[in-house]
Amino acid sequence: MKTIPAMLLLSLILNISCQPTIKKEEETVKKEITHTENVPFKYWIWITADTSKTDQEYTNEFKKYKTNGIDAVLINTGANAQTLKKLTPLAVKEGLEVHAWMFTMNRPGDSIALQHPEWYTVSREGKSCYDTRPYVDYYQWLCPTRKESRAHVLGLVENLAKVDGITSVHLDYIRFSDVFLPIGLLPKYNLVQEEELPQFDFCYCNVCINTFEKEHHKNPKEIKNVAIDMEWKQFRLNQIKKVVDEAYEITRKYDKKLTAAVFPYPEMADHMVRQRWDKWKIDEVLPMVYNNFYNEETNWIGFVTRQGVKDLEGKSTKLHTGIYLPPMTAENVSTAIQLAKDNGASGIAFFDGNAITPEQLEAIKKSKK
Repeated sequence: MKTIPAMLLLSLILNISCQPTIKKEEETVKKEITHTENVPFKYWIWITADTSKTDQEYTNEFKKYKTNGIDAVLINTGANAQTLKKLTPLAVKEGLEVHAWMFTMNRPGDSIALQHPEWYTVSREGKSCYDTRPYVDYYQWLCPTRKESRAHVLGLVENLAKVDGITSVHLDYIRFSDVFLPIGLLPKYNLVQEEELPQFDFCYCNVCINTFEKEHHKNPKEIKNVAIDMEWKQFRLNQIKKVVDEAYEITRKYDKKLTAAVFPYPEMADHMVRQRWDKWKIDEVLPMVYNNFYNEETNWIGFVTRQGVKDLEGKSTKLHTGIYLPPMTAENVSTAIQLAKDNGASGIAFFDGNAITPEQLEAIKKSKK
């Protein structure tokens, strides 16, 4: 009888002993894939609260959304926790998730902030958003670096996070004012933006300048070409990130998620509004892929979704594509939904409830079948 060589015998033993481990690993991978495939594609809608509406009117509105395939409603109450407490049970009763949508760094008409002119961002021209507002009158941006203004914003986050029944606090305008407007909007303001213009470049308040100078030993006001100074741009990206990361910790205290409406994809957001959302500590992002704002066709929604999903690879953050309904036909809506699905989004969000048409609702409902 021939004997099996020692090395061959050892190889056979190792191969046999590894088989259960390999099978377990394969089963785990299969389970993970199956779990991912079974996660429902979520449908969201942004709405603004109207205190003149009755509870019954809201119940009818929420029922309409649910019946037509909407899963989650993002409610702007002006960061008013009492209004949110009133509306949340009505929406939850109809089977909807509720997300507390709030204006974050842009705080138009904020009665507390308006008592503190020093809280507002300052342009490279030296003008404050407190009384000189870029583009539109409702642009009143608070400084994310200043301790007091940041504490005010985070206090609003906490008040909303305390509300029973909501799923997340949803940050909007979590950025600086637009350095560059979407190209499709420039004619509306009779603007040409081929470089970073000083009246649209923020924040040059004393706190930002002093904090940056302490860290980097230079003054942004004295930099010859400030647009290409990476430390100065990164400093402002980091100030927004700090607000988000602190908001995340606050929402976790109350077992809530943190979500945000963001610019189309991270590199674009970085360039246009000092926002790098792929670096944030956040559960879900809803990029506003408003193709008509950028003079782009509907297929651009697929490109932007795919780019954002790639930028989030390796992170737990989920991406849900946001679309702007007013110019869209029902066919456009159907196409947008499919593009979001095909390019890796976890869901799609519609702006907004007031603008949605019966035809668009029908397209949404059909897409869920």
